[in-house]
Amino acid sequence: MAKARYPLTPMERFVTWVRRDGSPFDPWLRTHHRMGARILCPAERSMTVTGTVDEWQRWASMEFPDSGSYVVPGALVPVTIDREADLGEYVEPNVWMRHL
Repeated sequence: MAKARYPLTPMERFVTWVRRDGSPFDPWLRTHHRMGARILCPAERSMTVTGTVDEWQRWASMEFPDSGSYVVPGALVPVTIDREADLGEYVEPNVWMRHL
């Protein structure tokens, strides 16, 4: 999914992007579209991954020096870090599609 290149764009808006031919902008969504699927709706909270700040620093191969939101390469949305609570949280969106 090309969504990882646009982590600051909400999935709700991302799924509306289309190419000149009217097909979905995203290659993965476009593949399903060619097979007859239609987008039903985004699922903004499809999967949640939590871990300590140290775990997130290892997983992301980057440092999180302060609390806040961070763009992590490959992630579909930013990761939220709370240094005081020693918590990192990633809430990944998804897209529901229906194959006809």
